[in-house]
Parts: sequence; C-alpha cells; structure tokens
Amino acid sequence: MNSENPLVIDIIILSYAKNDELKKLTEQTISTCVESEEQKEIKFNIVVIESNQNLKPYQFEHSETIYPDVKFGFHRYLNIGIKNTNNEYICLCNNDLLFHPNWASEILKAMKDDSELLSASTFCPIMHKNGKFKMNSGLIDGYETLFSGWCFMVKRSLFDTIGFLDEKFEFWYADADYLKTLKMHGIKNTLITSSIVSHLNAVTSQSLSKKEYFRYTRLPQLYFNYKWKRDSYLKYKTKLFYFKFKHLLSLK
Repeated sequence: MNSENPLVIDIIILSYAKNDELKKLTEQTISTCVESEEQKEIKFNIVVIESNQNLKPYQFEHSETIYPDVKFGFHRYLNIGIKNTNNEYICLCNNDLLFHPNWASEILKAMKDDSELLSASTFCPIMHKNGKFKMNSGLIDGYETLFSGWCFMVKRSLFDTIGFLDEKFEFWYADADYLKTLKMHGIKNTLITSSIVSHLNAVTSQSLSKKEYFRYTRLPQLYFNYKWKRDSYLKYKTKLFYFKFKHLLSLK
C-alpha cells in the first residue's frame, strides 16, 4: 500500500448520545477506531449519525456528525451514512465498540485476495467465543451464526446488487434481513477471525424506554416473518393489530 496515498475507509457509526455515558461510549468507539491503524496506510472517514437532536450542532472529534431530520431506524440511518459517503470500502457500526489494532487491514487483505468477497464480519472475542469460533483461525464463510451485525465491512459495489437496506427494519431483525438478502442474491459473507472488534453488549439498547423497545423489537419481527414468507399478509396484519393493542393496554 502506498503510504503517500493512504486508503480511505468510510466508517458509519449510529449514535444515541442522550446522556453523558452514551456520549462517552460513542467517543470511545471513535477513538479506538482512529488509533487502530497506521494513518499513513489507512485513513478513516468517520461519519456519526446522531439520534439526539438536543446535542446539535455538536461534532464528535475526528468525525462529521449528522443529525437526521427523520425518525430513527437502524437501516434508515445506515442508509443516510451510505448516501453521504463515497469510498470503495464502508464499515457499518454501532457506537458500543472497541476496535483492536489492524482490524481493518485484515479485512482489506481478505477482500483483495478474493474479489468476490463483498461482505466481511469482524470477530468479537465475546460473541464468537460463545459460538465456538477461535480468534486467528482463518476465514470462515457463513451467515447467522457468525455475522456481527454491530460491525461489518462491505465493498460499496454490494449496494449496486442488493440496493439500499430495507428501512422498515428499525432495530431488531435488521441483521437477519441483511443476511437473507445476501443469500437471495448468492452473495457470501465471511468472518475474518483476525479482524478483532469487541462489542460491549448492546449498552445503548439497554437504555430504551418500554415504548421504544416495543417499536424497535416486536414490530420488526412481525414484518420480517411477512417479508420472508413465514406469514401471509392477512396473518401479518392480524398479528400487528393484536400486538399493538396489547402493547397499548400494557402502557395504561
């Protein structure tokens, strides 16, 4: 790699810095990313998509911080990041991550060795250890059991094939829908076991209110079952009405 012209990777981070703890979490994610690679070789173009409008016009250090004028949705906000960047490699991230040294260069090496590799998962020492995968054990092709939806890198050309992410998935099932889409188009996903990024166990999601939790979890599950032919349209609408009614009662 030519050190005079570092390769630029777009990093899209979804943040909800509604308090100091969550703000620091995003800052930690950014700082560990910036420090993870030799900047003469790899440069990160970091774009934070921030949900807390009250923080505006604050800009996180080492980033461009965007405050969307549309409601939060996991895929909706990732699409905003995708549309506001233009480099060949793009990494889609949560804000509760710790990037380890050389995580990005390990993925780049794999993608350059295999031109058909368009989607790569990073290795989480917690999640993948529980799945019985070992660090630095090579490249493993697969989907549900090894995909790390909180941090994965793609080649931008992937979206020429699959289109933008389905914005009906506002939180849960976003990763499952993405993997189903890859399978539908015959695109493989590969776990890069030498690309280490630790996930801090959904710290942001733990701060959701009861109303937010319902909207971002139960409703996407119903839509996922309908989209991928597990439920008919009638069954989907019936379940949707039932769960919305049940949820309203629980809030009284």
